[in-house]
Order: sequence, then C-alpha cells, then structure tokens
Amino acid sequence: MTAHYRRMTAAAIVAALLTAPAVYADSDHLKVEIGGLDRDGRLPDQAAFCPPPSSATKNISPAVKWSTGPNGTQSYALLMADLDVPKDFNQINKAGTTISADAARIKLHHWVLVDIPNTITSLASGIESDGLVPHGKPVGETEHGRRGANVYTSFLASNPEMAGTYGGYDGPCPPVNDEQAHRYVVKVFALDVSSLGLTGAFDGPDAEKAMVKHILAQGEAIATYTLNPRLAPQPAK
Repeated sequence: MTAHYRRMTAAAIVAALLTAPAVYADSDHLKVEIGGLDRDGRLPDQAAFCPPPSSATKNISPAVKWSTGPNGTQSYALLMADLDVPKDFNQINKAGTTISADAARIKLHHWVLVDIPNTITSLASGIESDGLVPHGKPVGETEHGRRGANVYTSFLASNPEMAGTYGGYDGPCPPVNDEQAHRYVVKVFALDVSSLGLTGAFDGPDAEKAMVKHILAQGEAIATYTLNPRLAPQPAK
C-alpha cells in the first residue's frame, strides 16, 4: 500500500466518521414512564390530594421509572407540575362559576425531588407519599433524594388546619368547576453533579434554576386528571 493511498484511506475514514449518523444521537433524551395510568393516560384517584369520595385512598405517589442517563450522570432530579392551574384563584371551586377551558393558566409544582443517586432509575408507588399528611411531609434528605417544597406550602398557608411545609409529592386537586382536564407533566433530568446544593424549603423554580448548566439529558411523561364530573370517566354499569 503506497503512502498516498494510505493518506487517502485515512481521510475517507475520518470523513465517514464525521458525516455518519451518530449512534448516540438520542443520548440527551430520557424515556420516562408514569405507572398506574388508565388507557386514556389519566392518573388514578388514589394519586390525588383530594379525590372523589368513592376513592378509599388518597395522595399515593405514582410509580415513575426512567432510562439510564448518559455517561457522566452523577444524579437525577424529578419535577412534577400541573400545567393548567387557573391564574385567577378567585374562580377556583366558586359556586355558580365555571372556569372556561381557554382561561389563563399557570404552572405549579406538585413534586420536587433532587439529588437522586445515579444508581436509582425508578421510584415505587407510595415511596414519596403513602397518604395525605396535614401540615405536610418534611423536606430534606431521603434514601432516594432530597425533597423540596411543593405548591401546597403556599396554597394552604392561610388554613390553620393544614398550613405547613409540604415536602416531596402531594397530588392533584384540580377545581371541580374547571372545564379543562389538567395535565401533569413529570420531568426527569440527568445531571453532571451529585448534588445541586439546595437546602431548606427550596421549590420547583429553585430547582429549575440550579440545574440549568448541569443537564446532560432529560425526558418527560404527561398524565391528566380532573374532578369535573362532566369530564371525569364514568364508572362502568
């Protein structure tokens, strides 16, 4: 083989490597699955903070699993948010009032968990909440990550029977008078640090801000839930 031929062959190999589709092209995406959904993607009543009276259990955190992060993953973070909270709180469950499907909406977090060890890629049902705890579950360190504070910390602050810091998971409680079935997105992030350094009652936005420069991959899954009898599935007769 001549030197000229060897140079041409090497150049061709390099060019092929640079132009060929990368086998790791999807390495920035995690596959996320929420357990216990019905065929329409609806969360079970047991996952809700305020389910209908027909549900014997409430506020059980759903199972979640995700694919392994790319090389360099040191930890994971999980956030669950309601994308469809009515912006005007005064309309929520107000007698004689209907919240239209096109009403202004905001996002609020129902589950905040960071510093999940990189050896964990699933959370069993009930591990983050096995029932409703008045005044909330504690924030801080657990065996499966560090809990932050969710929306009920502020939403129930003026209710002396329920006020407190609500850590980790607390489930859906969409308005009965809402014409929009709410979407709940569970996002999982693979991070290049073992800890985001967050302490105390940090919330979802705090976690989002802390992880901005550390995300190696992410993925999401969406479930729905509603308490509006007109939109909720009817029991089989």
